Amino acid sequence: MSDPRQHIMPVYRPPEEVFVKGEGPYLFTEDDTRYLDFIAGIAVNALGHAHPAMVAALQEQAGKLWHTSNMFRVRAGEELADKICRDTFADRVFFTNSGTEAIECALKTARKYHWANGNEERIDIITFTGAFHGRSIGAINAGGNPKYLEGFGPALPGFVHLEWGDHDALKEAMARPTAAAVLVEPVQGEGGVRAMPEQCLKGLRELCDEHGVLMILDEVQCGMGRTGKLFAYQWADGVTPDILCSAKGIGGGFPFGACLTTEACGEHMQPGSHGSTYGGNPLAMAVGNVVWDIISDETFLAEVRRVSGTLAQNLKGLADSHPDKVVEVTGKGLLTGLKMNADPKGLQGLCRDRNLLTGVAGANVLRLAPPLNITDAHVREATGIIDEAISAWDPA
Repeated sequence: MSDPRQHIMPVYRPPEEVFVKGEGPYLFTEDDTRYLDFIAGIAVNALGHAHPAMVAALQEQAGKLWHTSNMFRVRAGEELADKICRDTFADRVFFTNSGTEAIECALKTARKYHWANGNEERIDIITFTGAFHGRSIGAINAGGNPKYLEGFGPALPGFVHLEWGDHDALKEAMARPTAAAVLVEPVQGEGGVRAMPEQCLKGLRELCDEHGVLMILDEVQCGMGRTGKLFAYQWADGVTPDILCSAKGIGGGFPFGACLTTEACGEHMQPGSHGSTYGGNPLAMAVGNVVWDIISDETFLAEVRRVSGTLAQNLKGLADSHPDKVVEVTGKGLLTGLKMNADPKGLQGLCRDRNLLTGVAGANVLRLAPPLNITDAHVREATGIIDEAISAWDPA
């Protein structure tokens, strides 16, 4: 027989392991080999694998109703939107199938806001180097990474790319009459698990207010409890976005996302301005309500913050033990990692050989994004493996 993989579009390069089941923070291969999962589907499986409450909600809903489209009301979606607006800055929610779709909704909403207010010239979306906002044409133009743009035609107008941390360039771009919104990840994922300091987030909010520019936060990866707050912007006192994009952890493994807006932004998105056939379907909403109820609980978030501290302390110990290979600890909460002195792809492989699953990110970072409900024992297991792997790793 031919290798069935030949029929998959070759845009991925997965290793040979095939996982067939999961339980909590562990994944199991066909021969029942167990792996500790510290990447969680790239920050998606926020409650680990096969969480009983999520499984029960999905099974119950699957026996009732799968899909109606948004031609009709979905009661569970209305309930989830109400919870989201109760617990965040938002007044309106649009449900999507992915983070990329949430970004697309945000871009359209920002431009529609300015158009509706008589400022049709305000179309520019300001973004930063190291950003990753998805894979659609709009999202890759927002991110501006030449590697992702190559081969997909000319760059789209209406996107302004700035160097991360260049405050003078930011002030100049925000003051332009064409500036519509600034789009930023409070903690960059692909860009090297790089956290924006809270004072910078406050300063950005002030600049937005000064110039009438909207603040769009991409919390697709860093939101839903990953930093120890429900959303990362909540670490910065007094800061609220105008629009926020969520996905990944919001579904806990079931694919859906959301675009959250204030009333001032969302009121202009009227019938016909946007839509999604599958967005907010009954299956996603059944799971989403369970995930939201668990992660939004302050007791749960307090435990995330506590175990994050344990992980940070252990990673700092690894950095101290391997100063010739580890540059620094990066990130925030349970979106963190080790910046190495060379490409860590080989190190990632050595961790996998020792039954630990990790990720990598730009700027030579070994990325960690484990389930939010890990324990100190899981942290010790993971960091012990990383310690062994670093010792065996030859970055040359």
